[in-house]
Amino acid sequence: MARNRSSRVPLRRSLLGRLLGVSALVAACSVAATAWLAVQTTSGAIKQEQGQNLTADARIYDTLLGYAARHPTWDGVDATVRELAEQSGRRVALTTQSRQPLADSATAPDAPALPPEASAVVDPLSVDTVLAARSAEGQGTAADRIDPRAVGPFLLPAAERTALRRTADRNAACLNRAGIAADVVVGPSGRPRVQMVGNDPERALGTRCDPAELDAPTRTEKKALGALNELADACLKRQDRGGVRLNRDLSWGERAVAPGPLPVPGDATEARPAPAVEPPRELTGEDDRAIASCVGTARSEQLSSYVASPALLFIGDEGGATVPGFDLSPANTAKIAGAAALVLALTVGASVLAGARLVRPLHALTGAAQRMRDGEEHASVPVAGDDEIGRLAAAFNDMSAHRARLEAQRKAMVSDVAHELRTPLSNIRGWLEAAQDGLADPDPAFVSSLLEEAVQLQHIIDDLQDLAAADAGALRLHPGPVRVQELLGQVAAAHQARAETAGVTLTVVTTAPAPALEADPVRLRQAVGNLVSNAVRHTPAGGTVTLRAYGAGGGAGPEGGGGSGAGQVVIEVADTGAGIPAGDLPYVFDRFWRAEKSRSRRTGGSGLGLAIVRKLAEAHGGTAEASSTEGTGSAFTLRLPATAPARGQGDRSRAGRPDGMA
Repeated sequence: MARNRSSRVPLRRSLLGRLLGVSALVAACSVAATAWLAVQTTSGAIKQEQGQNLTADARIYDTLLGYAARHPTWDGVDATVRELAEQSGRRVALTTQSRQPLADSATAPDAPALPPEASAVVDPLSVDTVLAARSAEGQGTAADRIDPRAVGPFLLPAAERTALRRTADRNAACLNRAGIAADVVVGPSGRPRVQMVGNDPERALGTRCDPAELDAPTRTEKKALGALNELADACLKRQDRGGVRLNRDLSWGERAVAPGPLPVPGDATEARPAPAVEPPRELTGEDDRAIASCVGTARSEQLSSYVASPALLFIGDEGGATVPGFDLSPANTAKIAGAAALVLALTVGASVLAGARLVRPLHALTGAAQRMRDGEEHASVPVAGDDEIGRLAAAFNDMSAHRARLEAQRKAMVSDVAHELRTPLSNIRGWLEAAQDGLADPDPAFVSSLLEEAVQLQHIIDDLQDLAAADAGALRLHPGPVRVQELLGQVAAAHQARAETAGVTLTVVTTAPAPALEADPVRLRQAVGNLVSNAVRHTPAGGTVTLRAYGAGGGAGPEGGGGSGAGQVVIEVADTGAGIPAGDLPYVFDRFWRAEKSRSRRTGGSGLGLAIVRKLAEAHGGTAEASSTEGTGSAFTLRLPATAPARGQGDRSRAGRPDGMA
């Protein structure tokens, strides 16, 4: 039962509904993306401002940290605080840990109160690793968080500085003369060091310069290092561990049994003998961690009287806020929501208009398809334009017209098959009924007539079987080497008697040898035989049918012959008959097609011979062509590849006809 053509697809499942849904989704995503982009842009600007503030905060923190590292108290820090506030344009305040004011750049009486949370704690003995910027004077050690500018007792007096600087200048000049760029850098304690370009000390080993002169500790450093060593050993002793010997760079050597303070030249301990030590043994990872902890504790204890006490640092704007923020007001929120709704409404409206124009031709296509299903002839739809829908409609119209042609051909083929089978069957039945009624004697002529009709019937059935096998891809071939000239001679000999009876001269033209051909000889004889039989039938008495073969594709032709290098083998059957009208020429290879519509046996066969020729040529990987001039004659040409044919024609389960009959 056919469906009701007027039924409509539910909106949620229709193309229009889906288009509206997709459009609404796209609009919503667009609005969301725009809003997100606006927020991200604003947030990015805020974050950039915050990053700039963070850089300024780090600079302020580092400056105050250096001040605390060089001064035992915060006295006199007011000038530094005011200078930092002027440079950064922000409020800078310092208080003790109990929030007692030390310095504040906001001097107005109505200055806002400090926020409850401090921006940082300024403590040179416990540096904030997030805010601390690496200063130009040096870097801290990995074992603690002490600011490298806090040198305390390691600060060199002027005399030692002068002596070390003289030595450093001499070493730098020596390296420069040796072709190694070097310069003198002074550390926070006043100790100079030679820095080479590339910072590769091994480059100086091949020179006569001796930078090791600067490695020896001075009297001040020995004294400070001895005190630091005593504090570290006391810490280790509390953990039941042996003492260590600290180097000038605060690294430590192997364990000693009775470590003591380093001798300082010129003091009372200088003449004392060194304590006896046991053979050193390797330090474990746990020992290193314990020593590092004690060295850090000892440094903090040693420097505590040389640096300022920890202070709270407050950094903010003049209004008192410490972190800038972003707040979307209700009015702005309403504007964004209204704009989003407007965009959504416009998108949906445009989608409705576009969808209606898109769906209308699709409805027409659906109706035409349903009419075609119901059997109406050549259902077509109007083509509105050259867009995708218009091309779809044009393709549908072509398909509908092609289907109508196929249906007409199918009906004609059924009628033709019935006619072709009915004629011999009617003759056989008529002769048998005459014999049964005693009107005809079953003599040899009678049997010969019945046999002729049976052969004709078998011929039609075999042709139909061949076409069905070719259509199904089951036409089996048995390729082998074929001598084309010999094959043409065999076909001519097989049809010589029929040609003589019709008064037609059958000739095989011999030219240069055609290229080697590999084909099924039985099927190829069948194809050429069909062409010869057709040519003899349509050539009047006194005419000529000519068979020739030559190579093509390599510049050869029927006059010049072919060679072994030709790409194709051309087999041509030409006659001097009446010819084929130009309007009928495109249909000569169609099944059951005959120029004489009455389908008389006097003027033609079943109309399947040429269709079989084309199928056999295609099975060999070739083509079949026809050319004709009315009043002069016709020529049918087979073009076959000179190489072996493809062997993938279906499953090839059906055997070929052994007789090669057309």
